[in-house]
Amino acid sequence: MTPTVTAADTRERILAAAVRRIASEGIDGVRIARIAMDAGVSTSLVHYHFDTREDLLAQALAWSYDHVGDSRAEVDQDAGATHAQRLARIVDQCLPHTAELREDWLLWIELWLRAVRHPEMQPVAEEMYAKLRHWFEEEIVAGIAAGEFDQCEPGHVADRTLALLDGLGVRHLIGDRTISLEVARSIVMASLARDLGINPHRLNDA
Repeated sequence: MTPTVTAADTRERILAAAVRRIASEGIDGVRIARIAMDAGVSTSLVHYHFDTREDLLAQALAWSYDHVGDSRAEVDQDAGATHAQRLARIVDQCLPHTAELREDWLLWIELWLRAVRHPEMQPVAEEMYAKLRHWFEEEIVAGIAAGEFDQCEPGHVADRTLALLDGLGVRHLIGDRTISLEVARSIVMASLARDLGINPHRLNDA
């Protein structure tokens, strides 16, 4: 194994450990020594890779997004699916259905709080939202071009969908018993169907 591969593998272990710790303890409660222990590296090596807690959070969130992105890639590569089916699967990747997605969500919540209190984190939040917005917008544009969706403003639909996902997802995570994942999904799908001019069943059956 080359030194470059070793360094990349070490960084991967550190980021994986950081994601788990931040999700369970919050960025302000995380101890670098615990991340180092979880990753099987020295504390100094963690400090070498991350200058500040903000840097640690930003890189952990980007890693988590890309890691969960393996599932996102499966959606993008499903050429046989309709645009409605693909859009529904994108929605499912944006709700905390699995332990992995729940961790991703908890990191987003940490990012929201950090970005409000630390202006240097605002570009990170903006960049992460831009990625999600583009994912939705690109699929909506393709669906309109294929004649599957009505004409609409794709960016506005994407923003509205993300706002619904954020609000409903948080209510579910804090234990609001009126917002199960099924209810959250149904509300988001109904909104999308109205915006796209399609029968909700085309999304709900995806």
